[in-house]
Formats: sequence, structure tokens, C-alpha cells
Amino acid sequence: MELVFATGNKGKLREASEILGNAFHLLSPACLGHFDEPEETGLTMRENALIKAEHLWNAAGKNCFADDSGLEVDALGGAPGVYSARYAGEDKDFRHNIEKVLCELSKVPPQAGRKARFRCVIALIYGGERCFFEGTLEGKIALAPAGEGGFGYDPIFIPDGSSKTLAEIPEDEKNAISHRFHALAAMREKLLDIAGSEI
Repeated sequence: MELVFATGNKGKLREASEILGNAFHLLSPACLGHFDEPEETGLTMRENALIKAEHLWNAAGKNCFADDSGLEVDALGGAPGVYSARYAGEDKDFRHNIEKVLCELSKVPPQAGRKARFRCVIALIYGGERCFFEGTLEGKIALAPAGEGGFGYDPIFIPDGSSKTLAEIPEDEKNAISHRFHALAAMREKLLDIAGSEI
């Protein structure tokens, strides 16, 4: 099954391809000649995911999906949340985003803890039908970045039950537990139901 993933992030595209498996052929908008991205004006991840999916659906008319993902830190009132990609500025520099999260946490009393979660919301448009899927990964924020793998906030996020950050965990292990995995797995089940067992 061919699907267009409304993202320009190569890391996300690779991760989604690995999670969905060989039965799905993922394309990026750039493969179709679409390079512009809509402004994410939604107040929730669900709204932003739908904005991106509808933008691509209207431009290309192909079955597509988009995700909006974010880091939610309890001691920061759920921030950066929907603003995760641009937490430290519109240039979406994750090194600066990470520095800002660690700086903000340093101002919080230690007893507040460092509990956090990654959340992913996917908006799928298939044959004009709109569906939503959500996944979360619980964990905590590390004291300092560690690891060279992954992307985004992975170097400072330690999943529950692990002593390593997501950036230190092999990609296949990360893909088996990630927030995006849970959301994509739910979407895959829906697509299997829609298109039949031949997938």
C-alpha cells in the first residue's frame, strides 16, 4: 500500500517505514514535488496533525497521514508540548530546544521530579475518511544529553524501565517502544481492516 507521510524529517520517515513494514511504501511530499509546509496554528497535536494531513490531501489527492509529536514534562506544566519543535525559537533547532528544557528544569525544585512523556498523534486521510491514532511513551528527563542516535529530544529522554536515553538505544529497540510506534501500529491495524488481509 502506498501512503504519503506529510513530513520533511528524514528520521521520522525512516522510523515510520521500519515500523509499518514492507507491506507499506511510504513517500515524502518532496517525492511528489510538494515542498511547502502549512503553518501549524493548532492548539493541540491533533489539530496540527490534521492541518498537515489536509494540506497534503488537498495538494496531492493521495492517501496520506501526518503526525504531531511532542515532549510533555510534568514539572514544566506539560511544556514544551505542542510547541516542542520550536520551543527555543522558530528555527526548530533541537540542540537549543534541549538546552532550554534542561535550563527550565534547573529552576524547578528537585522534589518536582523529572517525569515526562513523548506523545504522538497521527491524522490519517484514506479515501477522504479522517481517522486519528495516539501513542505515548512514559519516562523521565536525563540530567544531561547522552547518545548519538535518534533525533529531537531523544538524547535527554530516558524511557521507563531503562537507564539509557533513547539516543543510546539501538533504533530497532526504540522503534519497538516509541510513542510513534504505538500510534503507527494502531494506524496499521485500521488500514488492514480497511484494505483487507492482502496487505
